[in-house]
Amino acid sequence: MSLAAKLPYDHPYAGGYPGLSSQALPTDADALDYLSRMATADGAGVETGVAVAVDAFFRDTKAAGVFDALKACCILAGARTLAGALVPVVGDAPANVADGFVEGDYSRTSGLTGDGATTYLDSGRANNADPQNDKSLAAYISVLSTSAAAVRWSIGDSGNTVLGQDTSDKHYGRINDSEFSGPGSATPELGFVGVNRSDSANKNMRFGGVDYSIAANSVTPSSVNLFVFRRNEPNIPGYSDATLAFYSIGTSLSLEDLDTAVTNLIARLKFALLVGENPSGLDPDTINYIVSGYENGSTLQ
Repeated sequence: MSLAAKLPYDHPYAGGYPGLSSQALPTDADALDYLSRMATADGAGVETGVAVAVDAFFRDTKAAGVFDALKACCILAGARTLAGALVPVVGDAPANVADGFVEGDYSRTSGLTGDGATTYLDSGRANNADPQNDKSLAAYISVLSTSAAAVRWSIGDSGNTVLGQDTSDKHYGRINDSEFSGPGSATPELGFVGVNRSDSANKNMRFGGVDYSIAANSVTPSSVNLFVFRRNEPNIPGYSDATLAFYSIGTSLSLEDLDTAVTNLIARLKFALLVGENPSGLDPDTINYIVSGYENGSTLQ
């Protein structure tokens, strides 16, 4: 393993040692701003390999035209501490309500885990902050929810905008609509899941790498903030004990493009943290293959 990839991205020798070697560094201005804010919360900059993974996410989402649609977003993995993980990519920082999440709930490689009973985040983003027919919700699920509550929310408001698992353990989502509808008999899968609305008559969901179109007329959005790991509705139980590595709330976008960017981000973060190398220049298939080996007990040594 190279020492350079493990150095903080802002270390004088992070780019390599004079006359010996060099490695890629983060360059996107918005990524550098995010990394700086994270370093302040963490007390130190993340490793260069982690910073490069974050930088690639910013560049990928911008190239795909989805970055500007993200209005409240957190990468809940990669940071050195829980405080760093709650630094927002964009938008307001989520509130760790009543300091419910503690350091032990956080993993740098898999994300933040709810307890299915009391812990949740307030995203700080009101459901009606975005237009009625121009909205998206997304999350990256490292571990599915198994809590006994009737419905387990990843993101939700008091009525008609939610993303979660239903009583039959199926993914389902609403975007300003009152229909408890999902994509048929499809069951939850790990990884990226999202719901999107770009018109008044339809919504679409994506998970398992597949898009599903669902007819659903829109209704006036609520004015309450969207919660993460639960629904913002005191009369309906349902906290989540899932592990989430990412969430976003915003305007309509290509779920496929966001899926690609987020999935590659999580794989690159795992590569940087598990393998200890810089993911720059490696294609996603190579990264996924190596990460899979490390997660199953193999190494490159």
